[in-house]
Amino acid sequence: MITARQSRAARALLGWTQETLADEARVSLTALKRLESGNRLEVFESTRDQVRRALESAGIVLLSTDKGEGVLLLHGRGDRQR
Repeated sequence: MITARQSRAARALLGWTQETLADEARVSLTALKRLESGNRLEVFESTRDQVRRALESAGIVLLSTDKGEGVLLLHGRGDRQR
C-alpha cells in the first residue's frame, strides 16, 4: 500500500505536480490530495492502486521494510517530466 509520504516523495523525484500525478493515475485531484494529506483521511484502495501503478510506470519503486519506507527512481526513467 502506498503511503502519503511515498506519494509525495515519488512526485518530487519525478518533478510532477499533484495535478500531473492525478492525470497520470486517472484519479481526481481531490482524491490525490486526500491520499497525500497524511491526516488518515479515508481513501479508496482503488485510488491508492491507480496512483501506485502510475508511479511505477514512470520508474518509481516503492520500498517498505520493517525499518521504514521509501521510494527509488530507476535510472533513465525520470525523464518523463510533464
